[in-house]
Amino acid sequence: MTKVALVFKSSLLLMTCCFLVPTMETSVQNKADAAIPVTTLSPPEGNTTFLDGTTWCVALAGVSQIDLQNALDWACGMGMSDCGAIQEGGKCYEPDTLLSHASYAFNNYYQQNGNSDIACNFGGTATLTKNNPSYGKCLYAAPGSDRSATPPLSKYKSSFLWWEIVGILLLLYKGS
Repeated sequence: MTKVALVFKSSLLLMTCCFLVPTMETSVQNKADAAIPVTTLSPPEGNTTFLDGTTWCVALAGVSQIDLQNALDWACGMGMSDCGAIQEGGKCYEPDTLLSHASYAFNNYYQQNGNSDIACNFGGTATLTKNNPSYGKCLYAAPGSDRSATPPLSKYKSSFLWWEIVGILLLLYKGS
């Protein structure tokens, strides 16, 4: 068997493996989803953004400073909230208060996690508000803003798959 034929067979096998199998899984999932009846037209439970308009998540005044600091640490750490703006020199650093910094971090987490009531709890140190907490150059994320949610992985998945295929084909071609 020639090297060109071997590369062609490998390419065909790769495309079958990487393209057809995920496509079949998607069609099976679509059929399964189509079989589930939708019985309600109400918004998802816990999502207040669609019920009453735009909401933001802010820290509650008067809560324990220790609890507030722990919640802020979690939001900027394990919660993966973007806290760059509340670092020294950032647009939302001033006022340099725990309440202000926690509000910014809590809201980023809330917006990135679907505006769900449960994403604005932080151990009872946060609450929802309809009043935009933005001030001066410090803009709080809101639904639909660029900072309100991370793009879904599926947006990049098919593009990545094609680059993966091209890379493997180039390696096979150079190896022949």
